[in-house]
Amino acid sequence: MSVLSVPLGAGRRLRLDARTSLVCMVLAMLSLVVGVASLCYGSDWDRPADVLAALRGEGPIQVSVTQWRMPRVLAALVFGAALGLAGAIFQNLTRNPLGAPDIIGLDAGAYTGVLLVFTLTVASEATITAAAMAGGLGAALAVYALSVGAGFSGLRLIVIGIGVQAMLTAINSWIILRAQLDVAISASVWQAGSLNGLDWVDVDGPVTIIGVLALALVLLARPMHQAALGDEPAITSGVRLGPLRVLLILVGVGLSATVTAIAGPIVFIALSAPQIGRRLAAAAGVPLLPAALAGAFLLTASDLVAQWLLAPTVLPVGVVTTGVGGLYLLWLLTKEIRR
Repeated sequence: MSVLSVPLGAGRRLRLDARTSLVCMVLAMLSLVVGVASLCYGSDWDRPADVLAALRGEGPIQVSVTQWRMPRVLAALVFGAALGLAGAIFQNLTRNPLGAPDIIGLDAGAYTGVLLVFTLTVASEATITAAAMAGGLGAALAVYALSVGAGFSGLRLIVIGIGVQAMLTAINSWIILRAQLDVAISASVWQAGSLNGLDWVDVDGPVTIIGVLALALVLLARPMHQAALGDEPAITSGVRLGPLRVLLILVGVGLSATVTAIAGPIVFIALSAPQIGRRLAAAAGVPLLPAALAGAFLLTASDLVAQWLLAPTVLPVGVVTTGVGGLYLLWLLTKEIRR
C-alpha cells in the first residue's frame, strides 16, 4: 500500500494512504462539478460564465444565484457530508454496513419529536431542531440501553434498532392520522425530505452546528477506528469503550438530527455513502473523509436530479434518494445473505 508523507514542520509528518487521498480528491472534484451545475440550473440552464459573474455581484441573475440557488447547494453539500459522517459513525460502532441512522430508528425518533412539535405547539426553527435532537437522542438511548444488557453487540443493536424504528413509524402514522388536516399535510410534505425553499437563514445555524460536531468527531476518530477493530484490541490500546460509544452516539445523533430538523428525513445517504467511500478507498474500516465526500456528492447529485427530472415540477430530494438507496439496500442485503 503506497503512502504519501506530507511534512508539517518541526520534524512532524502527516502520513496519508495514496489511494484514499486520490479517492477524496476525485469525490471533492465531482461534488464541486455537480454543485456548479446546480448553480447553473433554475427555471432554465444558465451559462457557467453568467453564474460566475453573479457570484461576483454582477449580471441579471445575481439574486437568483446568490440568494436562492447558493443556499440550496451549500445545504446539499454540508447535509450530505453530515449524513455520510453519521453513517460512518454507526457503521464503525456496529461493525456492520447496515448500521445507519435511517435503519436503526434514529431518523424515525427525530421525526416523532418534530411531529409532536407540529401537533402540540407552535413550530419554529428552534423548536423543530430541539425536538428532532431530543427525539433522535431518545431513540438512540433506547436502542443502546436495550443492546448492552448482555454485552454490546453491533448485530443486536441493528436488530433492536429495526424493531424500535417499526414501533416509532407506527406511532408517527397514528400522530398524523389524529392531527388536523393542515398539520397532517405539512408533516407529510416534511417527511419526504426536501431542500426546496431553503435560504441563508435556514442554512446558517445548521452549518455551524454540523461544523462543531465534525470537529468533535475529528478528536474521536482515532479511538473510534481502534474500537472498530474489536473490543479486546481497543481496550488493550487504552480506549475506554463505554464513554467513547456514548460520545459517538451523541455526535452521530446530532449530525443526523440537525439535517432531519431542517430538510426532513433524507434516507439512505447515511447508509450508502460510508460504504461507497470505503469500497472506493479499499479501506479495512469505514474512513470518515471518504464517507463525508461521498455523502456530499450523492445528496448534491440527487437534488439536481430531483429538480431536473420532472421540470418544472421540483421533486423532494428524498424521493430520489429513496429510489437509489432502495436498490442499494436490496443489493447489500442480497450480498449479506449470500455471505
